[in-house]
Amino acid sequence: MGAFEQLTAPITRTQIVRFAGAAGDFNAMHHDEPFAQANGQPSVFAMGQLTAGLLGSAVAEWLGRGNLAGYGVRFKDKVWPGDRLMLTGRQVDERRWDLNVVREADDVVVMTGWAIVRPSQYPRPEAASSAAGARSSASAIRSS
Repeated sequence: MGAFEQLTAPITRTQIVRFAGAAGDFNAMHHDEPFAQANGQPSVFAMGQLTAGLLGSAVAEWLGRGNLAGYGVRFKDKVWPGDRLMLTGRQVDERRWDLNVVREADDVVVMTGWAIVRPSQYPRPEAASSAAGARSSASAIRSS
């Protein structure tokens, strides 16, 4: 069985606003600091779909976009500007991977999820190992 992990760059306010524009989600909680604070939040925060998109992109890279048969997530906590997120996946059987997104600063799980690969399409350990060399030092694949 395999596993992978990748640490993101810090989430930026610009990234949040750009995602809001692309998604058409202009809820002021995501871009207007005084509004967010007036509504009980310490700051603006990223929309859950931004986190889901970061994880989905990483999963597609790790497992191969054409190999994916399904993907789903569950939101657990907010992601704030400046947060670095540890994206992880653990293979639980031939086709299923369990996914987690953990806020690096306090080890809080902000998202859980799953991915299913098509039958006989999961990465072979030797293919995954060679792909690891091409990734940045913040990204790694390890077999367990």
